[in-house]
Amino acid sequence: MEAHIYSVTELTSEIKRLIEDKYPFIWIYGEISNLNIPYSGHLYFTLKDESARINAIIFKGQLKKLKFNPENGISVIGFGRLGLYESRGTYQIIFEYIEPKGIGSLQIAYEQLKIKLSAQGFFSISHKKELPFLPKNIFIITSPSGSVLYDILNIINRRYPNVNILIIPVKVQGESSESDIVSAFKIMNKLGYADVAILARGGGSLEELQAFNSEPVARAIYESSVPIISAVGHETDYTISDFVSDYRAPTPSVAAEIVVPLKDELKNKINTFNNSLNMYYMRYFAYNSNNLNKLISRLKSPKRIVEDMTIKNDDLNKRILRSHINIIKQLRNRYDNLNNKLLFNNPDKYIMKYKVKVNNILNNILTLINIKYSSSNHLLQESLGKLNTLNPNAILQRGYSITRTIPDKHIVIESNSVSIGQSLEVMVAKGSLICSVERKI
Repeated sequence: MEAHIYSVTELTSEIKRLIEDKYPFIWIYGEISNLNIPYSGHLYFTLKDESARINAIIFKGQLKKLKFNPENGISVIGFGRLGLYESRGTYQIIFEYIEPKGIGSLQIAYEQLKIKLSAQGFFSISHKKELPFLPKNIFIITSPSGSVLYDILNIINRRYPNVNILIIPVKVQGESSESDIVSAFKIMNKLGYADVAILARGGGSLEELQAFNSEPVARAIYESSVPIISAVGHETDYTISDFVSDYRAPTPSVAAEIVVPLKDELKNKINTFNNSLNMYYMRYFAYNSNNLNKLISRLKSPKRIVEDMTIKNDDLNKRILRSHINIIKQLRNRYDNLNNKLLFNNPDKYIMKYKVKVNNILNNILTLINIKYSSSNHLLQESLGKLNTLNPNAILQRGYSITRTIPDKHIVIESNSVSIGQSLEVMVAKGSLICSVERKI
């Protein structure tokens, strides 16, 4: 019999059929490693134990249903089917569901969300708002059918019956509870007149409290402009909403006691303050009355003060009048003295006296000027005569001449100062002659 020869595709398809027929759905546990989420949104990872490993995948639709975030190093137990990826010839398990091994998925999700929100500052004390001392409008976000609501209302009405209360009914567990609570916060903030809000429900399991451990509810509390008191579960129960809220009440009843003070205690305090204020006022009034009486005793009668001031004013007016009269008299005496001195020293007589003297001086000056002019004119005429006598032109007019060398124009005084044949200039009364020396005598 001839042996059958398989192609790679035939053998792989056969193995795929055998595996999928033999192991249609199985439960398996191991540790997650090599976790990867590509752009498609599917989750790929390796499931391993001490001796072996297998490729695993969770498709995007099943991944959204998980109540925790898978991470490397977490041991999980899951339900899925085996398959073979023919293109690579590798087998893998396609999970429908996984949960942490040894610890619930809700607890894992709780811890993961707590770490995430803490890192983002959701639990920071600096973000928490102060609760109002005496709110006018209190919003209660809870189930309308539970005993929690009636406990809160009874306590608030007993402590302070005049406060306004608005109830926003929500589901506190189940599928739509999370969206109900988020919507309630949106409605409350949109209304805009809430002073404080209580988010409340009774105790329960971690699964029943899941809505209060969800990220959307935590963000709704964090983003609320109204101070929030979280009163979820029993005293030992801690939810994410407790950490995010502005104040955590261990129970809903405690939240009701926290949100409003006792009206009777406030009345007693007000009465005590009023009594103290009245006592203080009476003491203050008595003290000031005593001081006023002392001041009154020291003060003079206004009529007497006016009379004294009138007398003083009249006296001052008389003194001012006398002072003005004395000043006028002094000024008048000074005027008379100055006027007498001015009359005695009248400048007219001095002017006449010095006018005659000035005329005499002017006449003397004119006489001296004439004498000086005549003397200077005579001297001038005498000097002109001498000058005319010595003037070379006058000498030339009498027939004399002046001989000068050419070109030096030195006046020739001696015959020895010139040479035979030398050119000379002979200046006469009218014009000049250029001559040459023929001989010297």
